[in-house]
Amino acid sequence: MSVRLDEIDRKILAELQQDASRSLDEIARRVGSSKTPVWNRIRKMKEAGVIDRQTVIVDPEALGYEACFFVLIRTSEHEAEWQRAFLRAVRERPEVLEAHRLAGDIDYILKVRVKNARAYDAFYQALISEVRIYNVTALLSMEEIKATTILPV
Repeated sequence: MSVRLDEIDRKILAELQQDASRSLDEIARRVGSSKTPVWNRIRKMKEAGVIDRQTVIVDPEALGYEACFFVLIRTSEHEAEWQRAFLRAVRERPEVLEAHRLAGDIDYILKVRVKNARAYDAFYQALISEVRIYNVTALLSMEEIKATTILPV
């Protein structure tokens, strides 16, 4: 379901996606409006679910998380109980930054951020001890070429 946004809403979203720590005064100036209408628009977009939450983006390498793995998972089990156990295991693992269920030969893909290969192995061992998995392929990202949370508005 999409929400109807006008040009000012889109400008506000673009500004917030670039830097949500900007003051309302600065955002208003940048979008050609005043503070109160901008605040009202942001509030309405939050209520409509357009703005989910505001957060901080942290550099993982600055915290020692130097290894990024994309984990491809194939399963031979598709029962509801297995799925509940798998989803619980994935959601509880802080190393998992993203998890997607896929169409095609691979059932799930996980984006996992860890300090090194040894930490990945500990993650892997913990995951397979919690839930039965038919096949796991781990791909080490050699270089992050692009990573963004900014959607084109």
